[in-house]
Amino acid sequence: MTFVATVRWAARQLLDSALPPRCAGCGAITSEVGLFCAACWPEVEFLGSVPDGCERCGGAVGPSGSSAVCPDGSSPIGRLRAAVAYGDIARSLAIRLKYGRKTAVAATMASYMRRPLAELTPGALLVPVPLHRGRLWSRGFNQAALIAAALGKAGGHASEPMLLRRVRGTPKLKGMSPRERRKTVKGAFELRRPFSVQGKDIILVDDVMTTGSTAEECARLLKREGARSVELIAWARVVR
Repeated sequence: MTFVATVRWAARQLLDSALPPRCAGCGAITSEVGLFCAACWPEVEFLGSVPDGCERCGGAVGPSGSSAVCPDGSSPIGRLRAAVAYGDIARSLAIRLKYGRKTAVAATMASYMRRPLAELTPGALLVPVPLHRGRLWSRGFNQAALIAAALGKAGGHASEPMLLRRVRGTPKLKGMSPRERRKTVKGAFELRRPFSVQGKDIILVDDVMTTGSTAEECARLLKREGARSVELIAWARVVR
């Protein structure tokens, strides 16, 4: 995060603390910061490990013996969790954070991500999925890094926002097939300090997971450099 972006973020935090708490979904006044109002709460589909569910993704196991929403078994990501299913309200929070510059939303997301995070490796290093420098400069911050920092403050995990670097810009992956997505992001990342992750457990942090192609490419790099395990935590996940 640049110095100017840091000052703006701090100013927004002060302003947010001075205003009445509002619903994270629609903006209605609520009793506490980060809560959803009575109208929005039923519209949010919270995710979590179901009893006897898939160890890898936490989803329900079907007749085939596997979860219908679990990625392919060849994925370098050992386990993955998300706080909510991707829907209208989950999408609105992600948009407000990324494009509306409502950076306080990152703390709201993190508050709901703590429970699924507890199902992953204790004490693992939180590493946000990076943005390319062009997008970082235009936006002023990496939303995944803000979420990771908020999660780290909850205790038990250190956050390393600069460990991964996106060295090549890529087009938006929306509309591409899984194969096209994997090809597009291949080689787009590098590790700032080679061998710095040897023997370490890593949890990648992102705002929204769709097919997981970007996170998987990050995980492949981390595993090649010696990471013991790589997992993923996201605010929202496309499950249908």
